[in-house]
Amino acid sequence: MAQQHQVQKNTLYVGGLAEEVNESILHSAFIPFGDIKDVKTPLDQATQKHRSFGFVTFLEREDAAAAMDNMDNAELYGRVLTVNYALPEKIKGGEQGWAAQPIWADADTWFERQKQEEEMQRVQAENRAAMQAAEELHRKKLAEEREGEKEENENKDDPMARAEAEVLNQNNSS
Repeated sequence: MAQQHQVQKNTLYVGGLAEEVNESILHSAFIPFGDIKDVKTPLDQATQKHRSFGFVTFLEREDAAAAMDNMDNAELYGRVLTVNYALPEKIKGGEQGWAAQPIWADADTWFERQKQEEEMQRVQAENRAAMQAAEELHRKKLAEEREGEKEENENKDDPMARAEAEVLNQNNSS
């Protein structure tokens, strides 16, 4: 299914412009249909001439609709115009390769997120170190307990050690 782009109902795309048409002429051609907010003819960076299309933004949607109905397939400076509702401006960036804002627009929040991420990683590393230290301490205690149990078991099995322990207990109680 094709991705739906939301159109801007008060901005018109005007294609097929002759080379001699400038923003002033484009404004004059569309002003009979209503109050115009803005006229743009993007320039080619290499030639500094417009790229044979432009955008006309009306204050009212109804005026834009009337202009589109009347100017689509009309002739201006010997060229047939194509007039449609304009799609939102696209700027490179974002997850899909395009975004509605420049990539540097979120620079401040990006740095803040980076700081938070670094802090989180530092805290996680401290927690891991504390957990490892606690596990090591637990292992040592278990080992000491086992060692103590071994000594007691050894004493229980060894009759001589039992006799010595009894003598010590008797001496301590008297």
